[in-house]
Amino acid sequence: MRLEDLKSYEIIEKRRIDDLNSDSYLMKHKKTGARVALLSNDDENKVFSIGFRTPPKNSTGVAHIIEHTVLCGSKEFPIKDPFVELVKGSLNTFLNAMTFPDKTVYPIASCNDADFQNLMHVYLDAVFYPNIYKTDKIFKQEGWHYEMEDESSELTINGVVYNEMKGAFSSADDVLSREIQNSLYPDITYGIESGGDPDVIPELTYEEYLDFHRKYYHPSNSYIYLYGNMDMAEKLDYIDKNYLSAFDYLKVDSEIGRQPAFSEPKEIHKPYSIMNNEPVEQNTYLSYNCSVGSTLDRKLYIAFDILDYALCSAPGAPIKKALIEKGIGQDVYSEYDNGLQQPVFSIIAKNADASQKDDFVNTIREVMENQVKNGIDKKALLAGLNFDEFKYREADFGRYPKGLLYGLQVLDSWLYDDNSPWINVEANDTFAELKKEAEGRYFEDLIQKYLLDNTHRTVLLLEPWQGLSEKKDELLKEKLKEYKDSLSKDEIQRIVRETAELKEYQETPDDPEDLKKIPLLKLSDLKKESDQFVYELREYEGQKILFHDIFTNGIDYVNFVFDLKNIDAKYLPYAAVLKKVLGMLDTEHYSYGDLYNEINIYTGGLSGSISTYTDSFDVSKFETAFEISVKVLHGNLDKAFELVKEIVVSTKFDDVKRLKEIFGEQYARLQSELASAGHQTAALRAMSYVSPAAMVSDYVSGIGYERHLEMLNKEIATPEGAQKIIGILRDLSKAIFRADNLLLDITGTEKEYQGIPENTKKFAEALYTEDIELGKLELKPVKKNEAFKTAGQVQYVCRAGNFASKGLKYNGALRVLKVMMGYDYLWKNIRVVGGAYGCMSSYAKNGDSAFVTYRDPNLKNSIDVFEKASEYLRNFDDDDRTILQYIIGAVSDLDTPKTPSGKGTYGLTAYLCNAKMENIQRNRDELLSTTKETIRDLAKYVDAFMEDECLCVIGTNEKIDEDKELFDNIEQLVNK
Repeated sequence: MRLEDLKSYEIIEKRRIDDLNSDSYLMKHKKTGARVALLSNDDENKVFSIGFRTPPKNSTGVAHIIEHTVLCGSKEFPIKDPFVELVKGSLNTFLNAMTFPDKTVYPIASCNDADFQNLMHVYLDAVFYPNIYKTDKIFKQEGWHYEMEDESSELTINGVVYNEMKGAFSSADDVLSREIQNSLYPDITYGIESGGDPDVIPELTYEEYLDFHRKYYHPSNSYIYLYGNMDMAEKLDYIDKNYLSAFDYLKVDSEIGRQPAFSEPKEIHKPYSIMNNEPVEQNTYLSYNCSVGSTLDRKLYIAFDILDYALCSAPGAPIKKALIEKGIGQDVYSEYDNGLQQPVFSIIAKNADASQKDDFVNTIREVMENQVKNGIDKKALLAGLNFDEFKYREADFGRYPKGLLYGLQVLDSWLYDDNSPWINVEANDTFAELKKEAEGRYFEDLIQKYLLDNTHRTVLLLEPWQGLSEKKDELLKEKLKEYKDSLSKDEIQRIVRETAELKEYQETPDDPEDLKKIPLLKLSDLKKESDQFVYELREYEGQKILFHDIFTNGIDYVNFVFDLKNIDAKYLPYAAVLKKVLGMLDTEHYSYGDLYNEINIYTGGLSGSISTYTDSFDVSKFETAFEISVKVLHGNLDKAFELVKEIVVSTKFDDVKRLKEIFGEQYARLQSELASAGHQTAALRAMSYVSPAAMVSDYVSGIGYERHLEMLNKEIATPEGAQKIIGILRDLSKAIFRADNLLLDITGTEKEYQGIPENTKKFAEALYTEDIELGKLELKPVKKNEAFKTAGQVQYVCRAGNFASKGLKYNGALRVLKVMMGYDYLWKNIRVVGGAYGCMSSYAKNGDSAFVTYRDPNLKNSIDVFEKASEYLRNFDDDDRTILQYIIGAVSDLDTPKTPSGKGTYGLTAYLCNAKMENIQRNRDELLSTTKETIRDLAKYVDAFMEDECLCVIGTNEKIDEDKELFDNIEQLVNK
């Protein structure tokens, strides 16, 4: 069947989009008006999504709660959590749902045809026929509910979205982004919180919630997207016959209104919470924010991303440089959000003072006026353009399918114009046009029009308020106590009864017959063979080159890998600092700003990392490597080597003023990252108590690194301290960047390999040769069991340890255990019953293991759940179908499609870990042959790592103080 033969759909436009190597179709379902966009190509990683315009009218989070709850059972799949059953037993490459300020999207992706069809079926049933109308318990669990265990208990509020948003409102950066958007668009949907304000979420009633679904979740308000190698006509015919045809056209008022431009700029002050003993000085966010045209302007859509780079984002960019030199903020950056109908451009100074507001605004305007008058640096524009174009052409989104990212980007225009789905994903002509515009005054005119003359702008000050979160918690407690006191005995008994009924509902197993309705692949559908790693160790005049012969479409992925074996552990944080300052300081031939532009003109980006690689045959051994990675079109290979050489041997470390700027910026950013990704921070710290490899990671990216940066910021303020730091950075460079430490790693075909040997030889000859003794890398972990207090309202709880130290060898079935824990035992007890937003576990080949929670209202309760995990495993008695689900989920996680650069990384890891294919295959065979007995036997692995009793919690003052006896040490996470 051809698309042209489908009677239920109208083809509005059909044409080839060479930029995406796809045939595109824009269609409409005749009966309902459902919008359809197709990209047909040879990509096996197929994508389906259905989205709806969902503009909320208040901040109760109704759109967000609907997103969670429609995936909690439907007409054809009446179990409590089809989403989890799919994750457990699907080969998906992506499976999730997302709430945006003006839309909600349900995307899935899979390389397996049968799996893709299954996922599409479950998602379509979920959005059109959810079980939310049958019981209010789904709404209570995922949204919010009053909770009381008995009549004497304290009245509290719980719910997954409620706790998720308490976590989101605990992050100052998240609060800033939300308030910027609200400040510019106070009268339309962008002026409220689509995710839900925790203070407002409890105002949402069950009926209002159902009305929202009735209104917006209709085919007439839908956007259906298909991408990849599939029979598009067959899919559309299925969607019509099984879903769309059952509906009639409905006129849905879901238009996204436009905010009228302000007659004059506005100044707005908003608070965010800090700890009671944190200083308010130099703790304010200053932001200059402008509404920028329309996302339907395809040239503007990309052009402002280039301006973002040239004006402020790039090191040495004029606005960033001017503000930093005046001491306005430790971290200065800009952001461009073009995922809204009315995009937003912001310039932000973090860790500033409110008193600097006028100077902040005046400096920005002075710099922009100068840029308009004298012209923007053409090299900066060219660098920004080339960097964005390289990313666009490469289309490497890591683990995320590129069809998924295209689908989300399509909605940046399609949502606001039914006839314009492709304008922002079809960009080659736009880049060509902008390169010509860069030669003239186009970008200067944009500054004048949108950033200087534009009255639709705000200056937003996000100001610190000591103990705001605690104050809110106290007020909520008082409010709930008053509410409880106002209730009759019958009303109190009703809440107690409903609390028990909800818990009973959550803990009652689904009907086995209903579970079988979730489509499931067979074991025979799973690939039996492990992905082969690709590498060949070559040598050229004594220099080792690891070559991965992989098609990369003309791109060289080059990785300069330097062994850190001759660096004492105390220097590891300095190595992390070195990674941050290289490329950000002047060198022999470039100022740091020119260097950054040069990198982005000639390459697709240059980055540094510090990684550990555990020996496959002796997990007590590992290598630590300092890596500099660059991706480059083959024609610019020589230039890429020249630039890396310039950075590693010609950097000028003696610019104390610039070092202070970098340290301050990195410190400010790291503090935000550690708090917002508290689950990762806690897990890394907890594992560092028992694992040398985890200690390395904590020293170079975790709390250990943050504490070191804090010290460096103080030291560099003194002449003696500055000279000490400069000396260490110089010595580290001389100790690390040596030919005998170097492995050159290259991913590409033989064609891309041409020039690598000679460039490697010249590069190695330019490296340091003088003797520098900085010791040997030896680490001795010490258990600390710490809690780190934040100004947030949730916890991140981790128990960690190592099973290998107890003599247990890694078993491939541990991948099955990860799925089981994440979507069964921990999911049910931590998320469903406990109300945390997330929970996860990990079991590394070196034995490092952890249970961890995310945005968790609990602390001790979660630890108690962890303690009972091995008992659950020892008594495991689920059927073969359930075990097959876990196996499929584990294979899905293992077989995520790799990009060309990802395949190269896989080979490099195999080489440095001394991995053999037979061992990798053995682990896969263990995974595939997992049985009930295997799972029960895994209890000893959990017992083994839990035996170490390593605990780290990041959380609130109140919760940590309640259980302070659990910790050897309690500190603030952030010491400003």
